[in-house]
Amino acid sequence: MKLLLVVLMSAMALPATSLQAKKKPAPKTARKETDISKPMAIPADAVQDASGDYRYTDPQGKKWIYRKTPFGVSRLEETPENANANAAGKAAGAAGIKATEDGDMVRFERLGPFGVWKWEKKKSELDETEKAALENSQAGSKTASKQD
Repeated sequence: MKLLLVVLMSAMALPATSLQAKKKPAPKTARKETDISKPMAIPADAVQDASGDYRYTDPQGKKWIYRKTPFGVSRLEETPENANANAAGKAAGAAGIKATEDGDMVRFERLGPFGVWKWEKKKSELDETEKAALENSQAGSKTASKQD
């Protein structure tokens, strides 16, 4: 009895699937659709700057900034705020870091969520933020010695 029921249900489902296959596709519209599944590429004419961003001016005269991120390439329109954001971000990141020179090594301290983070690096291996923190601490010590 169960076998008869399974065969009957299969026979009824078969014509339903063939009707769905015969449906006509929706008519194509005249509007242009972009394929978002393709990753964005950096234009060949784009020029890389010192921060690693790419700058490009399109044929309409708009200026764009292209950045490589872990999720692909991102594009944003170049405005005065966007153009200076990278330099301001590095300076702001160095604001909370204390740097102390010890010969060829530099010791850093920064207040983190779980206490003070300490690390040291050679002067030749410093990144931009650490260089800015070292310059800030040297400028701070020079102004403190002038006041004495």
